[in-house]
Amino acid sequence: MGAWATIRLALTGKELEFTSGPIGRAIILLAIPMVLEMVMESVFALSDAFFVSRLGTDALATVGLTEAMISLLFAVAIGTGMATTAMVARRIGERDTEAAGIAAAQSIVLGILLSLAIAVPGVIFARQLLTLMGGTPELVASGYGYTQVMFGGSATIMLIFLLNAVFRGAGDAASAMKVLGIANAINIVLDPCLIFGLGPFPEMGVAGAAVATTTGRGIGVVIQLWILFNGSGRIRVRWPDFVPRPAIILRLLRLSVGGILQLLIGTSSWVALVWIVGSFGPAAVAGYTLAIRLIIFAILPSWGLANAAATLVGQNLGADQPGRAETSVWRAGLYNMAFLLAIAVVFIIAADALIRMFTSEPEVVGYGVSCLVWVSIGYPFYAWGMVMVQAFNGAGDTYTPTIINFFCYWLFQLPLAYALAHLAGFGPTGVFAAITVAESLIAVVGILVFRRGRWKTRTV
Repeated sequence: MGAWATIRLALTGKELEFTSGPIGRAIILLAIPMVLEMVMESVFALSDAFFVSRLGTDALATVGLTEAMISLLFAVAIGTGMATTAMVARRIGERDTEAAGIAAAQSIVLGILLSLAIAVPGVIFARQLLTLMGGTPELVASGYGYTQVMFGGSATIMLIFLLNAVFRGAGDAASAMKVLGIANAINIVLDPCLIFGLGPFPEMGVAGAAVATTTGRGIGVVIQLWILFNGSGRIRVRWPDFVPRPAIILRLLRLSVGGILQLLIGTSSWVALVWIVGSFGPAAVAGYTLAIRLIIFAILPSWGLANAAATLVGQNLGADQPGRAETSVWRAGLYNMAFLLAIAVVFIIAADALIRMFTSEPEVVGYGVSCLVWVSIGYPFYAWGMVMVQAFNGAGDTYTPTIINFFCYWLFQLPLAYALAHLAGFGPTGVFAAITVAESLIAVVGILVFRRGRWKTRTV
């Protein structure tokens, strides 16, 4: 099959069987829609920021402060999604579609319970939370409605992540991509209408952005549920599947904790790195921020490849094919390394030009170029690190990556960054170098642990 035919098949999602056939083709079929799914999820925040910025500094700050608080919900949603993908993929690999449907339904039950635990206090204490985050009285008075709506819509955030995790586990990444495309389109259309009161719509200001986003995600969730109930893919849910099954919910919760901790460890480490860089002034932070945004955007395809590896591991372990699962991981790692190596070359050669696309301030440019070059040096290692982490998650072993992240980020990266920056006198460059060294260590440790093969014996 030619390249264009493979791409078309990936976008349509007509082929969902990944326990047989060419492994390279399976990786591509899964990775393409997963990459697009991730891009579309990032568009939600970008769309809100674009339109809200027209309302002034307080409105934009409200969005930023609320997003910082909502990040906890995203961590819970993504972590629970890791567990859901692992369990559904395992059942699909076992050819037990009924059990896969039950696992999907129980993840929805768990997701609703977790989102309520976050939504209720968020809505009630929206004013107090904004104040706690440093919001001025004027900002709180004008922006608390946005915060209330975002927290009130917690279930839509949780469920759109969980249901897409179900589709990924079933090998139907195209459905996840298409649903997010529809949700984004609705959000982009409603944002200006509800923020500025266009046509018959009320002028809601910054709160309108939250209503638009929640509506977009809510309609996306409805479509996802329709697909699952209709059974148009490889997985189908029925109403009896939603009767709480404590054993399955506890298993999902146990797996989710590891995934959530992975994200919290990574997020807290990033905050700490910003704090260290910030000790050298706003120019260093600005340069670092610009470089990191370029870096994150560039590695989105890599996360798609890594997520593809997770699905392949789960399905093939379920099909009792651990050898094929392992081969899928090595192949995904090679593809990822080749891709990121090419990106690294571009970033290193064109670092100055890329940073100058966003700013012309010499000091900011200098820090941004330094960060981009140093981080790019480690790209081949990052490629393997991402794949290894997701391979463990796909096998249902969410705690091994958590332990690796804890050691490499908290016990190694942060002390090294501080020592190089302040004690050795390298300044922000020391922080950038520490990022490269720590991420490379994650890859090395991940590969060594993966080769031991204990992940093959995990039960989900």
